[in-house]
Amino acid sequence: MADVAAHAGVSAQTVSRVVNQSPRVDPATRARVEAAMSALGYRMHRAARALRTGQTRTIGLVVSTLASVGNSRMLQAIAEAAAVRDYALAIVTVAGTRDIAEAFSQLRDQGVDGAVVLNEATRLARGAEPPAGLRLVVVDSPPDDRFTIVQTDHAGGARLATRHLLDAGHRTVHHLAGPVTSFAASERERGWREELAEAGIEAPEPHRGDWTSRSGYERGVAFAAASAVFVANDQMALGLLRALADAGRRVPEDVAVVGFDDLVDAAEYRPPLTTVRQDFDALGSRAVEVLVRMIETDEAASAQEIGATLVVRDSA
Repeated sequence: MADVAAHAGVSAQTVSRVVNQSPRVDPATRARVEAAMSALGYRMHRAARALRTGQTRTIGLVVSTLASVGNSRMLQAIAEAAAVRDYALAIVTVAGTRDIAEAFSQLRDQGVDGAVVLNEATRLARGAEPPAGLRLVVVDSPPDDRFTIVQTDHAGGARLATRHLLDAGHRTVHHLAGPVTSFAASERERGWREELAEAGIEAPEPHRGDWTSRSGYERGVAFAAASAVFVANDQMALGLLRALADAGRRVPEDVAVVGFDDLVDAAEYRPPLTTVRQDFDALGSRAVEVLVRMIETDEAASAQEIGATLVVRDSA
């Protein structure tokens, strides 16, 4: 840092302010210091800064799996949001014999300043006591005073999908639901039930998959007589489309299908899938934004909810 200061003709304190992104540096001086850093190959020593500030500028991410498209998209969004704020990301999984307490312990040993707990792993977080001082933001969870929650309006999105099918003239809407242990799945099922109840329609018995397209295909026979199906995610909807095609049923002429998530490939399904868009980028960015604010101000944050929107294509 002293070398950079001498090269740029400024004080070491000015270099420190630039490194720490302080607003108390005029643009011309900042540019001169950054040019000196580039010329000298200066790199911040994170360990040294952590000793001085008590913060590592590292956040953790706890996941149960990265095999699902939704989780992998959330990982991408969280990684990008962390990088923009100059935070590193440490990832731990809770699978097999490893439990959430072990994951929290590993993150604490790595010195993270806080962590995001993602989707299915939140069920495990609710059953464990987080380590003292570990700031947590949980994606998709019922209210819990121990951490801050960021989530999509799953129920609202499901209501949009159900209303769209009812408005198209269908007498009822069947549901291919997600796993019973999933908060997102239960919220989407709740929204579907509420919209049917508001229309004076008794909800048919839902059938349940495991988020995979294979489970959507295997449950397809259950919807042989249905005229409209709301599917809890796009991957299961893909499997259902194949099952209906194998059974000789046309979409949307014989059966209307609406999914949830709006995956990148949803527009390329045959037919292109009508679905509820979950904004993974906004969800990941908001989770990191809230966590960083908690880390840097040491203040609690309120729950955050991000709306979902209906994207109408050819399947319904």
